[in-house]
Amino acid sequence: MTKSTLLDKEFNELNSINLSDKQQISIWQNIHQKNKRGNKLLFLKNSAILIAALSIILLLSTTLIAGKIGKKQPNGTPENPITISTTNVNMSAVTAIRLADFNTGWAGGNGWIAKTASEGKHWNVVYQGNGTVEQITALNRSDVWATLNQGGNKWSLLHSNDGGQHWSSIGSMPNNSFLHFISKTTALSGNAFSKNGGKSWHSLPVPKDIVGEAYFHDVKNGWVVTQSNKVLNVKRTTNGGGKWNTVMSKKLIEPLAGAMIRSAGTNDSWIELIGGTGMSQTSYSVFHTLDGGKSWRTVIANSTAGGGPAPGFSLEYDKGPTNKGAKPGPLYVVSPQVAFMGGSCQACDNHQNSIGWTNDGGKTWVNSKVMLDGYGDAYLAISDANHGWWITTENTKPSMMYTTSDGGVNWTKVHIFR
Repeated sequence: MTKSTLLDKEFNELNSINLSDKQQISIWQNIHQKNKRGNKLLFLKNSAILIAALSIILLLSTTLIAGKIGKKQPNGTPENPITISTTNVNMSAVTAIRLADFNTGWAGGNGWIAKTASEGKHWNVVYQGNGTVEQITALNRSDVWATLNQGGNKWSLLHSNDGGQHWSSIGSMPNNSFLHFISKTTALSGNAFSKNGGKSWHSLPVPKDIVGEAYFHDVKNGWVVTQSNKVLNVKRTTNGGGKWNTVMSKKLIEPLAGAMIRSAGTNDSWIELIGGTGMSQTSYSVFHTLDGGKSWRTVIANSTAGGGPAPGFSLEYDKGPTNKGAKPGPLYVVSPQVAFMGGSCQACDNHQNSIGWTNDGGKTWVNSKVMLDGYGDAYLAISDANHGWWITTENTKPSMMYTTSDGGVNWTKVHIFR
């Protein structure tokens, strides 16, 4: 029975008996006081319920913001959710960058990862934690991974399946080689591979006398550079390292100091060879094959007075093609036809960074007229033949971000990291 019904009943009972006016007034005062107490108790009860509900909503919102709600992998296995700090972070020193497309991508540094969805104009921190971000790789706008240097030759692996809004710890990396995922579950890093999203790793066999790191395009197709007796060899496997065949050999005047390999297809390979260094100059070469190593094209042959001849060439060779800069910068392969490469001049007073590219698989090499300041490492993230990001760094100055929409001819400064 409702409160209004009870009051009506009391009113009817009151009218049914013969009472004096004074007695009726006294009884009505008692009824009124009872009604006031009831309303007050009802108000307090409803207020308590409302406060409790708001507290629950606030608690859930705080938990979501902090990143404490773990997400599941596509196979249903829970990842280890990471609590995200909301304190201010110094983003002035960028150490890694990756884009999903020209509009969307991520950058990282010491203890942070940030995301942009505005072509680099605006950035929001989406992760804070221990370690310096050394690599970021992504399959698309949603699935992104990052490796963090934890010191002592240890690297941790993080994963996000919502574009970086929430992160989970996957485990540790087997090495610090170039990491790339070819699906949500299959990853490769040097001669190591994972079939469960980076939770566990296994090794693929490689030949001896390797220079630099092995590169596997997938679990079957891989490339390495070896050197012995003043001869460099590029070797290829098509059965996961079970057998390696030499597909290119060249004599060396000076021993190789390093090598880097990238690939944009099963039969595609870009080989960067690092030669000697002297007087702040480093010699290097870049070769490219489209047919699995049957034929090779010289993309870059940079000989220097301090570093000697470009690897694989004689002292007299001067036909190039050449890239600007006294030493190699970052190499970014977009496709079997498109690749960009930076150059660096640490001895220059200004404009230490240069860039060049090919759009025809290495037949021609074009050097941009644009030169940028920055004594630190440079980073490239290229979306296609026309669109890309270029970040320059310096120890005493904040990192700068530039973008191009005309294939590298012009670059526009869009962001200063603070």
